[in-house]
Amino acid sequence: MALWMEKDSEPLTESEKADLDAIAALKESAAIELKEKGNQYVKMGKKHYSDAIDCYTRAINQKVLSDSENSVLFANRAHVNLMLGNYRRALTDAEEAIKLCPSNIKAFYRAAKASLSLNLLAKAQSHCRNGLQLDPNNEELKKLGQQIDLKKAEQDKHEAEVSKAVAEAKELVLAIENRGLKIGKAMFRELTGLKKPVLDKNNILHWPVLLLYAEVMSSDFIEDFCETDMFSVHLDMMFADDQPLPWDDKSNYKREFIELYYEAGSGVCLSRAKLLHSLLEGTAASQQESAGDEEKDAVHGSNHVNTGAPKWVKVNERSTLHDVLKDPNFIIPGIPVFYVVSKRSSFYGKFKAGKWTPPSI
Repeated sequence: MALWMEKDSEPLTESEKADLDAIAALKESAAIELKEKGNQYVKMGKKHYSDAIDCYTRAINQKVLSDSENSVLFANRAHVNLMLGNYRRALTDAEEAIKLCPSNIKAFYRAAKASLSLNLLAKAQSHCRNGLQLDPNNEELKKLGQQIDLKKAEQDKHEAEVSKAVAEAKELVLAIENRGLKIGKAMFRELTGLKKPVLDKNNILHWPVLLLYAEVMSSDFIEDFCETDMFSVHLDMMFADDQPLPWDDKSNYKREFIELYYEAGSGVCLSRAKLLHSLLEGTAASQQESAGDEEKDAVHGSNHVNTGAPKWVKVNERSTLHDVLKDPNFIIPGIPVFYVVSKRSSFYGKFKAGKWTPPSI
């Protein structure tokens, strides 16, 4: 009997040939029946999708149908997997269907749709184009192609924005390192938001600077403090009208009475990777990793400020911002923060004696 013939052996008698033909006919009939049953299960709704997949799989496994018929089975199984959200399986089945029958339009559509769902947009475009070459008037493929092209354009735009943001952030990191500046964890974010320095075309840093009136913890903000500017220039502009501040009922905080200080000797310098990550916050690249600089973390991140340095350091108003920021004991808390005090205020003695500290954040 042909049922017991060894694998790959040839039938020797007419009887064995007849048996093999009969078996093949039975398997073909079973495969066609399984295909039709699978189609019925699809029509019965989502609860029966797994039954449909099982039927299509068993029909394929009969291995008696032609390539074009098997292509239909793979395309059908891809369709069900798409509806179940099994996009990777759907793509595999659709591409197998195309391989078996390169004119299977439904297979191209399902391959494109699965690729779109997997965000494989170049592959989705390719399947769409190939399908439209076979059937230029296929409205479903045209509509899907438009969706894919739109999403691809959005992806390309986002990738360009990410690339630009990363490049600019790396330039900033390099500029900061070349100046010997140290950046620590950002403070007072409720006042500063995600403000960051900007490097202009002449390689000059422009910093947003926060001024805190320590006595009342009110604040002023300088949007663009060029690193080459002297402090006196900005203070002269801020206090040019000689009008008292809204909360300064004793007129202590006039131009001639104020002094600026920064806090030194505290904090830890961010590693290069963490600094890059910080500079990318709020940009298109905010979800990016630290762009390959992790290996340098150990060296750059080990710079602690000398805790023996004075806590409050008075700013020489004739100094430039760069001159002050390069102090090795000054770890910039995200952006430069300076404390404003008045020599006429009773608070001045307390501040100078080191009996005041910024509120914890």
